[in-house]
Amino acid sequence: MADKGNPLVTLRSWHRPLVVLAGVMGVLCAASLLGLLFDDRTLVNAPIWLKPLKFSISVGTYALTLAWLLTHVRRGRRAGWWFGTVFAAGIGVDVALIVVQMIFRDRTLHFNKATPADVMINNVVAGGAYAAWLMTAAVVVLLLFQRLPDRALTSALRWGTGLALAGMGVAMLMFAPSPAQQAVLDAGGRPATFGAHSVGVEDGGPGLPVLGWSTVGGDMRIPHFVGIHGLQVLPLVAFGLLLLARRNPALGSDVVRRRLVRIAGAGYAGLLVLLTWQAQRGQSIVHPDFPTLTAAAVLAGAVAVAAAVALRPSAEILRSAR
Repeated sequence: MADKGNPLVTLRSWHRPLVVLAGVMGVLCAASLLGLLFDDRTLVNAPIWLKPLKFSISVGTYALTLAWLLTHVRRGRRAGWWFGTVFAAGIGVDVALIVVQMIFRDRTLHFNKATPADVMINNVVAGGAYAAWLMTAAVVVLLLFQRLPDRALTSALRWGTGLALAGMGVAMLMFAPSPAQQAVLDAGGRPATFGAHSVGVEDGGPGLPVLGWSTVGGDMRIPHFVGIHGLQVLPLVAFGLLLLARRNPALGSDVVRRRLVRIAGAGYAGLLVLLTWQAQRGQSIVHPDFPTLTAAAVLAGAVAVAAAVALRPSAEILRSAR
């Protein structure tokens, strides 16, 4: 049952398969932490339990957010339930295969084409990922036809799911052959791996602690991560503005808050484009060059100016009312 206008709904009304998926991810997260403590195996120069840990946190957070988001679907509620269920099944199978491939088979998952079994597992994982992408796209379409009491939250949900969809789409860029792999293909060979997280360097090199993002080359995991978690960031922006409205009368209008959410969404989309551009040029996130820094400064300035303009009418109204 959906809520009656209150954006904070009880857990009982949330999409149950997605909540179950989040619970399973919680168990996997605990197991992964124990694995990091007691299992010293490594794979591609990283602790073997690190990837399951990161996926459990990311997927669990995403599943809970999507479960909550679907409580706001009134038109097409049954279709929304099925979209969420297919998403949970697809991603659930993917994470299970990550555990099987890495922990029990002691082999890499993504891009691994070394054996028929590796190819089969990769194909199944790709199918689950594409299913999740399509289901997220379907939820975006559903949200276009929903009307919520708070305009800012409506915009946040639409922008957030759209950004998550874009973030999933960015991941497809990882499946292009690297120069070394292309050279093997050109020579008539068959590379053991096809695709990579890193750009300009081989996977498994120096990376940021825990996250593992490359510190010597581009890394497509960064825009992918930022994009998919727009689904959490934009609603948090909307809720934050709602809380600030209690102390700042300029934010009392939901029209003003909606403008600010849209500006935040556009700025976040710009950040996603910037990070993708940086990674595709083979540039590390920790070593931005002048063009990257300039683009980031222009983006930040544009967001700040737009936010100031969005707040200005309300400030003028307040002054005239004194």
